[in-house]
Amino acid sequence: MFNTILFPTDGSPLSDKAAETALAFAQLNKAKLVALSVVQPFPFSPMADGGIVLDASLYEQQMQEASQRAVDKIGEAARAVGVPFEGVVVVSPSPHEEIVNAAQTHHCDIILMASHGRKGLNKLFVGSETQKVLAHTELPVMVLR
Repeated sequence: MFNTILFPTDGSPLSDKAAETALAFAQLNKAKLVALSVVQPFPFSPMADGGIVLDASLYEQQMQEASQRAVDKIGEAARAVGVPFEGVVVVSPSPHEEIVNAAQTHHCDIILMASHGRKGLNKLFVGSETQKVLAHTELPVMVLR
């Protein structure tokens, strides 16, 4: 029923745990797994008196390397269990848009993603990429905790 599965990951322990489920789901469906990691650009903030200047390019390089490691880790696990795999790392200020776009680009049938389960004001202020994906895609979305 599902031929291509999109699995967005941020490399967190929760995403790692969800990756196990995504791999099992891909095996069960004999499907290809596409892992996506979105690096958000360095958040620019004006420097105040006595502030320090952070190196935006160094930040983005380190975040891209961490994202690539997270995707590669899933790729190694996929190869170990015989699941066709593709890994993608992109830089974007809008992870949910990249997730929805990747699902279309890779002709995915379903999106499997971890939810951090934030509640209350934290959810309101931090926002939920999962909620945004749910609101902007017509594909089925399986939320893993």
